[in-house]
Amino acid sequence: MAIRAGREALQNAHLDPEKVELIIVATISPDSSFPSVACLVQKAIHATTAAAFDVSAACSGFLYALTTAKQFVQNGVYKNALVIASEKITTYVNWNDRGTCVLFGDGAGACVLKPVAGKRGILSDYLHAQGHFGDLMMVVAEEREPLDQQTKMITLPHIAMQGQELFKVAVNSMAAAVEIAVKKAELNLEDIDCVVPHQANDRIISAVARKLQLPKEKIFINIDKYGNMSAASIAVALYEAVKKKRIKRGDYVVLVTFGAGLVSAANVVRW
Repeated sequence: MAIRAGREALQNAHLDPEKVELIIVATISPDSSFPSVACLVQKAIHATTAAAFDVSAACSGFLYALTTAKQFVQNGVYKNALVIASEKITTYVNWNDRGTCVLFGDGAGACVLKPVAGKRGILSDYLHAQGHFGDLMMVVAEEREPLDQQTKMITLPHIAMQGQELFKVAVNSMAAAVEIAVKKAELNLEDIDCVVPHQANDRIISAVARKLQLPKEKIFINIDKYGNMSAASIAVALYEAVKKKRIKRGDYVVLVTFGAGLVSAANVVRW
């Protein structure tokens, strides 16, 4: 998924893979601990001169990776960056827990960053962590008793979350992230043309809209099609918002997310 999304982003950006200088992949569900997904992508697309590494920030991973890549490009360390979010989050689903298993999906999205002139591109960034809320959503290992003396005890890592408590923190975190990022961009909420939020669930998105007093029609939602794809959700939503012309050249766009950790993030972009 990461490879396919990366290739399409490069094609849309008219950038030869051999000229890619940095690859960052946001994921919490890699195929293995190492090599990194970014290195696997580098190999597959033949970006032979690129630096490559992964970022782990759960559902906020894409924006964490985006902001990290921006620093490298803005500071002149690299001329461009390929940022990918790719998740097979269903590998961590407990299919016997109907409270969580129906919520998640798999997917990938990607973008290319390059320098731009004038007041365009990424105008502001906001990253935040609240580690003291980490137990509200985490991957745990369930221990099962052996069937007999010859059978070893097994552990099955899976997602466990406290939905009601998580809801409150998510709404407050996302609303605060939007306000801070918009203020840093020297804009007002009324200036924003489209908000692309993390696609956790519609109740959270609706509550954030009410808290910010934003009309729901300014918010792009596609959770009904894919579920929560962790870091990939906001990348795929941004892709579809552009394809559906919900985002047009010159629009002010807010990307906002929260995830396990707990971590939250927001970016204001002039498209």
